[in-house]
Amino acid sequence: MAKEEEKPKAQDKGKGKAEDAKQTNGVNGAKADGKDGKKEGDLDLPPEELNEEDQKLKDELDMLVERLTESDSSLYKPALEAIKTSIKTSTSSMTAVPKPLKFLRPHYDKLTEAYEKWPKGADKDSLADTLSVLGMTYSDDEDRRDTLKYRLLAPGTDIGSWGHEYMRHLALEIGQEYQKRLDEDKDTDDITQLALSLVPFFLSHNAEADAVDILSELEMIESIKDHVDENTYSRVCLYMASMVPLLTYPDNDRFLRTAHDIYLHYKQLAQAISLAIRLNDMELIRSDFNATKDKALRRQLAFILARQRICLDLDEKEAEEDPELQECLNNTKLPEHFKSLAKELNVLDPKVPEDIYKSHLESSRTAGLTNTDSARHNLASAFVNAFVNAGFGDDKLMLVEGGVKQSWIWKVKEEGMISTAASAGMLMLWDVEMGLDKIDAYTYVPEDQIKAGAAMAMGIMNSGVRLDSDPTMALLGDFEGKSVSEKVARIMGLGLAYAGSNKEDLLEILLPLVLDTGLEMQLSATAALSLGLIFVGTAQSDVSEAIIQTFLDEDRNKQLKDKWTRFMTLGLAMLYFGQQEEVDVVLETLKAIEHPMSKPASVLAEICAWAGTGAVLKLQQLLHICNDHLEEKDEKDDDKDKKEDGDEKKDISGEQTVQAYAVLGLSLVAMGEEVGQEMVLRQFGHLMHYGEPNIRKAVPLAMGLISPSNPQMKVYDTLSRYSHDNDIDVAINAIFAMGILGAGTNNARLAQLLRQLASYYHRDANALFMVRIAQGLLHMGKGTMSINPFHTDRSVLSRVGAAGLLTVAISLIDNPKAFILGDHHYLLYYLVTAMHPRFLITLDEELKPVQVNVRVGQAVDVVGQAGRPKTITGWQTQSTPVLLGYGERAELEDEEWICLANVMEGVCILKKNPDWEAP
Repeated sequence: MAKEEEKPKAQDKGKGKAEDAKQTNGVNGAKADGKDGKKEGDLDLPPEELNEEDQKLKDELDMLVERLTESDSSLYKPALEAIKTSIKTSTSSMTAVPKPLKFLRPHYDKLTEAYEKWPKGADKDSLADTLSVLGMTYSDDEDRRDTLKYRLLAPGTDIGSWGHEYMRHLALEIGQEYQKRLDEDKDTDDITQLALSLVPFFLSHNAEADAVDILSELEMIESIKDHVDENTYSRVCLYMASMVPLLTYPDNDRFLRTAHDIYLHYKQLAQAISLAIRLNDMELIRSDFNATKDKALRRQLAFILARQRICLDLDEKEAEEDPELQECLNNTKLPEHFKSLAKELNVLDPKVPEDIYKSHLESSRTAGLTNTDSARHNLASAFVNAFVNAGFGDDKLMLVEGGVKQSWIWKVKEEGMISTAASAGMLMLWDVEMGLDKIDAYTYVPEDQIKAGAAMAMGIMNSGVRLDSDPTMALLGDFEGKSVSEKVARIMGLGLAYAGSNKEDLLEILLPLVLDTGLEMQLSATAALSLGLIFVGTAQSDVSEAIIQTFLDEDRNKQLKDKWTRFMTLGLAMLYFGQQEEVDVVLETLKAIEHPMSKPASVLAEICAWAGTGAVLKLQQLLHICNDHLEEKDEKDDDKDKKEDGDEKKDISGEQTVQAYAVLGLSLVAMGEEVGQEMVLRQFGHLMHYGEPNIRKAVPLAMGLISPSNPQMKVYDTLSRYSHDNDIDVAINAIFAMGILGAGTNNARLAQLLRQLASYYHRDANALFMVRIAQGLLHMGKGTMSINPFHTDRSVLSRVGAAGLLTVAISLIDNPKAFILGDHHYLLYYLVTAMHPRFLITLDEELKPVQVNVRVGQAVDVVGQAGRPKTITGWQTQSTPVLLGYGERAELEDEEWICLANVMEGVCILKKNPDWEAP
């Protein structure tokens, strides 16, 4: 009862103190004298009144300490044992210091003196063990690490028995001491040995995070492999993999490799291969793929690789053993799965643009004005039709019964014909076998633009799938005697069809176009961009040398002010996608080049290299670039030496481009990490308020780029404000960003905002055109697709997808009229690299569709949580195939099937569970 009586007393005492404080602070809250507002007499508080039980404990401990300071050594052992027992058995609340530690604290110095005097032996070690625990009460003094000091002096004792809080405290001091010794170049062996003895304790007590943290601090994370077992490895690896965005290079790589090796050891190949993909290590990916002979599992790994567009070619023996494996790697069954989903959702019927515009809902004033039958409006409708019916292979404008003669293509003019013909490729997306015949019809028309569009359509249709016969290469690889527009279309088609494939054969076709100084910049730049897409993230040396060679070429210098040059630099940057530190070589080379494009090129290369990593230092670097006010610089230059006007303008435009790229870079780098996204979105608000026009034009695009196909209310509300900006370029980019943000989601609120914008801009042809494009994007694939480049539970970044999004953003960056609203609207089709159905399809081991019940709900972050928490919340049970929204996760309803994939999204192979019994 004594303890229960004590509680009300303590509360009263607290009240009393509060009252006293109010009185001493006086009426106006002015502090009483004394440095920190403490009263002078604060330190001489009367001793705390103890109840009987506590008084008895205190007296007992005082007596035991007395014994330890006396000369009779036979009393030492029993006294120490008694003190230890008393500390270990004291159970006070989690928030208070245990009573024995509190009462022993005044004797601490006395005990340390006794320790110095005692002779070596078991008693001395035992005392050090006790002092190590008492040392925790002195941890507020930065330089005293007594817990660690006495722990190292007391070898061979069972430290785990002192409990969790002690172990964590010890780990903290080890980390501090290690850093100090490193700075002073001292030996660290003894503390690393001690740290390794803590790891098994943490792992066996559900504190995996503490184990990983201490090894990470001592830079020996690899040694965790020796301590995990089948019960702890999955939680350790989950924690390590989710820490990667918060680490700097090279630690992020070491963490991924260590987690990968642990997964491999425990035969979790699906997890291992997705970490190998994040490491961008082809050797590792190949060895993981070949690490199993299980047919079904290899097919599942093939689907995972196909989603990331990694091309592996099987040798003849493998292909004979399992002919369907190559099909899984090539994604050839994608259109089949996509249509089975559409059938399930009942959205197979083609839609027409008016179904999307819903002009009758626009305000009555402008109804009828927004859909006038002009060539420009018809072109917009061609795009909307292409995005909405993408992949369904059927529509009411292009692939109509009367053939090309009845097609929509005759309702648009000149350049519009290229995009309109290319839209046929969008409709037949991924379905190369069926699509070739339908698109072939457009190649027999005399108009060059239609032929060009048909060539581009073939590339679009082939994006993300491969055929063994490889028809696209044969059809598009020949540029002899073709018009410029058709050459550009063919080059772009090859880039889209083979994005991410590393196909060496394309070097001999495209490299000469980059190096040929006699060609127009448009051709060379498109060729460089296509090569960048094909070899994205591989740092292919032939391509990078060719592009840098072009920058150095005297004949090119006149052309380099051309608006197309930006795509040349982008092609170079794409080669280093996700390469992190490896980009430094190119940055050094670019520094040495005296050239207006070298600075924008190096910024682009850097943001591509760190895309999706969330690297904080890079974000700070980019913000610094955005903070420069360019006008001020010029005035300084003016004072030094009056430059010619022409020079000054040129210099500024280069600097402005650099800033605009830096804004896009902020969202590209922060994409992969939630906290970084929040922070960057807030920075965009500041940049919009205080930035120059060049920065303000880039901000809406960056906001779209940071959360594609993920319509967050706070983002689209802001964009909706920007879409009425005084600067029409800012408004147009904001409208486009709204389309990117909601792409493929059918978000009703966004649809309403876009309809209002159609009425608002009914007199501005350019803005209205962009509103239509945004409406088309919003309803992409009738709401079944996503252009978010992250997949596998938002952990793996598709380089090909992110590169496509970046290309479209860069075409709009300083002046939307230069490309998309001018004659080069077909650049919008670069979005196709990021388009993918947001479905979950389940197949059995023979790749036949199988219907199972799954729960679909919001994903919950379970990293480092105790126990076995639920991984989804607010779920609904549906039968496959199902649509997954952004941030949703699916799991099987019961244990009848085992899923071979590590994450239930895309195409998953299920295996019957042999131990399952029906309830």
